[in-house]
Amino acid sequence: MKKVLLTTTAMAFATSMASAGDMAMSGAIKLTYGSFGTGSAPVATESFTSEADLDVAATSAGGNISMTGTLELDESGSAAGPVTISTGSLTFTYDANDLGALARTNAADGEDDNYGDYSVAFAAGGISVSYTKDQESSDNAMSVAYAPGGALSLSLSTVDETRADVSAGLVKATAAKTTVGATYVTGPYTIALSGNDATVQEWDASVAMASGDTTVTVSSDETETMKVKIGYTSGGMTASASQEFNNDDETEISLSYTDGALTFGAAHDSGQGKTAHYGDEAQMVVSASYVDGDVTVAAKGTDQDEMEVSVTFAF
Repeated sequence: MKKVLLTTTAMAFATSMASAGDMAMSGAIKLTYGSFGTGSAPVATESFTSEADLDVAATSAGGNISMTGTLELDESGSAAGPVTISTGSLTFTYDANDLGALARTNAADGEDDNYGDYSVAFAAGGISVSYTKDQESSDNAMSVAYAPGGALSLSLSTVDETRADVSAGLVKATAAKTTVGATYVTGPYTIALSGNDATVQEWDASVAMASGDTTVTVSSDETETMKVKIGYTSGGMTASASQEFNNDDETEISLSYTDGALTFGAAHDSGQGKTAHYGDEAQMVVSASYVDGDVTVAAKGTDQDEMEVSVTFAF
């Protein structure tokens, strides 16, 4: 009797383990020294900072409904990551204040803060629909796209961020807006158009031509600002240069090169020099990194006399 009971218990335990789904862990440990700002917020003092992150993800897909969730642990505490429930072509995602379809500019550093809480998405037959909402403010965003795989693709999106919580450091939008867009590909050319019904209506139009490793794009918008951009990719090298005319007269240049474990990058954006920008948004950013097994050593600096050196172990 004992043998039968033990065998039954073991089978039940094995069955529960088999239906429990999959679990995976990932994380990183990072040590940084320097003073690197963010957006319009500088960091005056050079110092050491350390970060430790561990994500435990679990997935259940034993039936027609699949569910995934993540537990996020770092040096500041623990938090629940996104929870996703899917069945067929329908997906529901909950991630408190972290869904980027709703994002407002933070007045402190000029950066965007996500604040969407949950979304519902559907995709089938070249049609995709998504709806995102913030529980506290009832702000919402919706998008519909049609891309059947041919030359033409269409999109429509609406966003209402008029009730964003100012007390949380978020800046209110003045009005909701709807944006429509279309992209058409013919041979080496890609033509894109978009426009919205904002109080001051905005539109964008561009034509891109690809020839071998080079892509040339000409674009304009509602301010009649013309922009010409040239992109080039060959092997480990990627380079781009663009120039705006008529209004901003901004120049952007970027270069990156990878040779095995070593990567070098440099970027210049004259538009970021009109007002003070720091960190990765500075007018000039130079960076380099070296990968040795699971460890990455990186360094970067800006024209604002900022520097940062980091060593990261990822697992």
